[in-house]
Amino acid sequence: MRALVVDVGSTSLRTAIVEPSGAVTHVQQRALSVSSPNPGEVELNANEIATTALELAAATISAGGPCQVVGIANQRATTVVFDVRTGAAVGPALGWQDLRTVIDCLVLQGSGFRFAPNQSATKAKWLLEHGSGERSNLRIGTLETFLAFHLSRRDVFVTDHSNAALTGLIDPRSWSWDEKVLEAINIEPSMLARLVPTMGSVGPASAVAGSPDITSLVGDQSASLFGQSCLRSGSTKITFGTGAMLDLVSAGAPENFARTAAGCFPVVARSDAHQVTWGLEGIVLSAGTCIEWLRDDLGLISSASETEALATSITSSDGVSFVPALLGLGTPQWDFGARGAFFGLTRGSGRAHLVRAVLEGIAQRGADLIDAASRDTGHDIADVRVDGGMSSNNFLLQHLANVSGATVSVSPEREATARGVGLMALVAHGELSLDDVEAMWHPQRTFEPDLSADERDALRTTWRGVVARAEKTLPDLSAVSF
Repeated sequence: MRALVVDVGSTSLRTAIVEPSGAVTHVQQRALSVSSPNPGEVELNANEIATTALELAAATISAGGPCQVVGIANQRATTVVFDVRTGAAVGPALGWQDLRTVIDCLVLQGSGFRFAPNQSATKAKWLLEHGSGERSNLRIGTLETFLAFHLSRRDVFVTDHSNAALTGLIDPRSWSWDEKVLEAINIEPSMLARLVPTMGSVGPASAVAGSPDITSLVGDQSASLFGQSCLRSGSTKITFGTGAMLDLVSAGAPENFARTAAGCFPVVARSDAHQVTWGLEGIVLSAGTCIEWLRDDLGLISSASETEALATSITSSDGVSFVPALLGLGTPQWDFGARGAFFGLTRGSGRAHLVRAVLEGIAQRGADLIDAASRDTGHDIADVRVDGGMSSNNFLLQHLANVSGATVSVSPEREATARGVGLMALVAHGELSLDDVEAMWHPQRTFEPDLSADERDALRTTWRGVVARAEKTLPDLSAVSF
């Protein structure tokens, strides 16, 4: 038995087959159209996403043969409003980074409702107000909902616990849509999908050859956690992509979805018909984005692969530091008015110093995530598993090990999201057990800390001072809290 995977991210969509061994094969990938009509706005073409998913799924099946189950993973919080009769979106999909609803969030705070602009709640409100179509025919969904609807030929209208938990629309105590919240933002319950576990049959993907059963729907970070065999309480991964996301399996259900004292927030790691397994997440808003900036805007590199060689061509950054806050600071500060900054520049600072400082800054932010998760949970995080595009950079990972004091283990599958949702789909169908998935972890390579505790403490103390200088660059924006 094999799983067809549909994995839609922030900028691309890919399909693949996941074998019971965990191998990911017959990958098809295509870039998605992403636009920014105004500063702070991020839009995708939802209808293009549906068409691309069907086309790439057909190509993967054609190349690799039939699959018995389907798993869908998605970039969370990207929101679509569509016509239930046709499946067509009635406006753009608003990406998770889209900030056009900041004012709505602040206004609703005055009524006692706390939403962040990267949640689905105010995005759905905006789309309903600005979209077309008869309101009674409109439905709201994140991308796993939209894709399941199209893969099933408009028969399956569901959303899973991991995505629903981050919409701002759920009451975590009852696992139902929060009627008070819906009334506040003028959404009818009929517009929202049926809540289902991340693992379990929801219906056939009749638009796919062989009509395989859809048995897993899950947000990308929870899929990556599962794909790196992080199943037990305290097991931790960081995905280094456009941003960096730390996710940790935690024990016990939270009372609400509010941010913690250390700047993390609860997420659903996985769920089935019997229980919800919770997790904790911390976010670095700018990671791979900083490398793209070095390449596309500053012209210091021609490809991301150059950064490691440049960083290791010198013995130190010679006092140069970089705070990767191009979009503000996430965990633990959550300072949207912070801005990226180089410090310690001299006439002798060259290209290699700048590139090395950027990689060191991203690693330090990764250590910030580990520290925050440790404070929130009490876990001593001695081992961190990593995936994502930047997990190929040995300098970055060694520096992460040095400044965090943790062993850093690299996923054998660089994009563990697809692997994770495929394994979930197979577990849901009974082909694999959780023990089978846990036993699959065989890191590609491992990095051990090679600094003394005193050296590490000195680097971290210096880092905290540098970050403090980048905070509140824009005081009015820094004063805004979601």
